[in-house]
Amino acid sequence: MSSSEPAAPPHGETDPASTTTQAQPETSTVTSTDAPPTTTAPSSHPEAETKEDKPRDSKGWDGKLRVVRGTLGNGSGDPNASDDEGPSEDEGPPPEQLAADEDLLDDVEDDEEQIDLVHFRVSSIPALKLERFTKLQRLCLRQNQISAIEIPDALAPTLVEIDLYDNLISHIKGLDAFVELTSLDLSFNKIKHIKRVDHLKKLKDLYFVQNKISKIEGLDGLDKLRMLELGANRIREIENLDTLTSLEELWLGKNKITTITNLTPLTNLTILSIQSNRLTSISGLESLTALEELHISHNAITSIDPSSLASNTSLRVLDISANPIEHLTGLEHNAQLEELWASNCKLSSFEEVEQQLGNKEGLQTVYFEGNPLQRVQPALYRNKVRLALPGVRQIDASEFMISFPFFGFV
Repeated sequence: MSSSEPAAPPHGETDPASTTTQAQPETSTVTSTDAPPTTTAPSSHPEAETKEDKPRDSKGWDGKLRVVRGTLGNGSGDPNASDDEGPSEDEGPPPEQLAADEDLLDDVEDDEEQIDLVHFRVSSIPALKLERFTKLQRLCLRQNQISAIEIPDALAPTLVEIDLYDNLISHIKGLDAFVELTSLDLSFNKIKHIKRVDHLKKLKDLYFVQNKISKIEGLDGLDKLRMLELGANRIREIENLDTLTSLEELWLGKNKITTITNLTPLTNLTILSIQSNRLTSISGLESLTALEELHISHNAITSIDPSSLASNTSLRVLDISANPIEHLTGLEHNAQLEELWASNCKLSSFEEVEQQLGNKEGLQTVYFEGNPLQRVQPALYRNKVRLALPGVRQIDASEFMISFPFFGFV
């Protein structure tokens, strides 16, 4: 997932990585906080129902950072039974729009480098009269009612980040001059097609979470892109990523993908998130030798073949939760594994747990709750996991300190 348990339970997919925040450069900033009271229509995205007035970091959505685990998938294990058809085409009338208050930025100095206007019901960018901010580097207009990208070209020489998360934008237009952009967030809008961004050659982070996109396209030549967020769309096939040779993170959770394909050129990929799709097997990862995190929960995967992850020897985090997997197999080559999330599968053998994980010296965290091995004898479950994996420091949501002798555990 920039857009969403581990390290706290997965995703709060409950999310493993509770939240990722990125330090902002020390620049002069103006943030307007006197937003008029407003209510936001509920969204089909779990996190969208609790939007805050302050901007959230969009670095990474989809199971890992923004999706509540209990809400992902259809719960049936049937890859064809997904009840997510994306936002409805019949969305009713738009919320009441208020013209942008032309006085909002009157007290802001012309040399401001960062402007945040979050949750202000702004519907017109031109009304903000941004032309005078010729040193502006970051523009955040999250959670407004903007339907068109009409940022003055006068800002193009210095503007490196545009955040239009949660607006009413249907078409990507108006960015022709903004070739200095390194980050563009158009998540939670109404975009159906990725167009007119392939000239933004300096882009590093690109976010399209929760739109209406059905095809990955229009990204040719973005060879500096390191993060691509496409979670919660209508994508059925992984394609047209060949030129994204610098890509490190690819977030595709909550789509309609049935097979992992066309990832061979992405040899720098370290994070792949593809949970809550329609996968029935793990394959197509042979070229991803740098892969460190694989989030593949909430699919219909029944087993892990010995060859599935054999090439991914750098894998540190593996999330296979909420798949109908009966046997823990196929992890022989993943000696660097630090975290395994396997909640709500069909695992029943502690012997397999010890056989597959007992030699992983760096293993710190395991999640097995909701499996037969936990439900059959819940009172003994945690002790059995400790016996099988004495080096583990966290079982499910419980952390504990390792003490010796072993039976010194409380």
